[in-house]
Amino acid sequence: MLMFDLKQEVLAAKSRIQGYVRETPCEYSLRLSKIAGCQVYLKCENLQYTSAFKARGAFNKLLSLSQSERAQGVVAASSGNHGAAVAYGLYSLKIRGMIFVPESASTAKVEAIRSYDVPIEFHGNDTIVTERFARKYAIEQQMVYISPYNDQHVIAGQGTIGYELLHQLPKIDVVLVPVGGGGLISGIAGFLKLSLPDIKVIGCQPENSPVMAESIKAGRVVEVVSKPTISDATAGGIDPKALTFPLCQQFVDDYILVSEDEIKSAIVTIMKTHYLLVEGAAGVAVAALLKNAHQFVDKHVVVVLSGAKISVDTLKTVF
Repeated sequence: MLMFDLKQEVLAAKSRIQGYVRETPCEYSLRLSKIAGCQVYLKCENLQYTSAFKARGAFNKLLSLSQSERAQGVVAASSGNHGAAVAYGLYSLKIRGMIFVPESASTAKVEAIRSYDVPIEFHGNDTIVTERFARKYAIEQQMVYISPYNDQHVIAGQGTIGYELLHQLPKIDVVLVPVGGGGLISGIAGFLKLSLPDIKVIGCQPENSPVMAESIKAGRVVEVVSKPTISDATAGGIDPKALTFPLCQQFVDDYILVSEDEIKSAIVTIMKTHYLLVEGAAGVAVAALLKNAHQFVDKHVVVVLSGAKISVDTLKTVF
């Protein structure tokens, strides 16, 4: 049972954030289509403002705030991409705020946040620890906390990707989406399924941090000790009360887990076939396509390239 009208929220978000985000291209990939034996399209959120899909949800949330809420200031917690998106939104809309990131946050993503002149603080070694601290800080300081995924406006903002896909492609059978806290896949899957129920939406996660997949299997949000992964944007725990969990239960059809070597190989494949830079989370979705290509023979498959923020040092480890 939906807790809010997701389809209408996505349509409202599309109207609200127009002019603040890009409608990203959905490119046909001849090379990947030949490799995988299906028709492959790449939804290039790596070309979005701030180089990741997160700008959609961040702007939708910020633009939904009242004047009094804006005056309170904003706090966000993030492994990097959400933080950069909120920082960009704060800079663009002239709202004060601060961003908390885990101590293990990617250097490239931390630098991206800093470029918008928004204060940044480090706390904890897991995103869920950082989120809890930031939420507590926001309450104490009487500021507005913006979750990276546990917020209907954030989810609806990410869902505008689903809206764009339906208007960009005449046929979609499967959509492969990287999953962390579930904000991206909840928005996309919810909008697509409520529009065309036969579309299959599959979540893609690293074997080293399969929190959502394990939680869905258990029927409740579970704590999973995450191992290091190049897909830092999908790593870490989930808020036990996250809106995204029941949405994933309702709308996501399946999950594919991939190894670190498979993610690295996928990043290289995208660079060689499309000359595009993608981060680990995007590599997870591409790796899922290549690993389970037998599932998708002759189907029209969309792979969501969620972001491009990968540091030079991390990129060196890929080759």
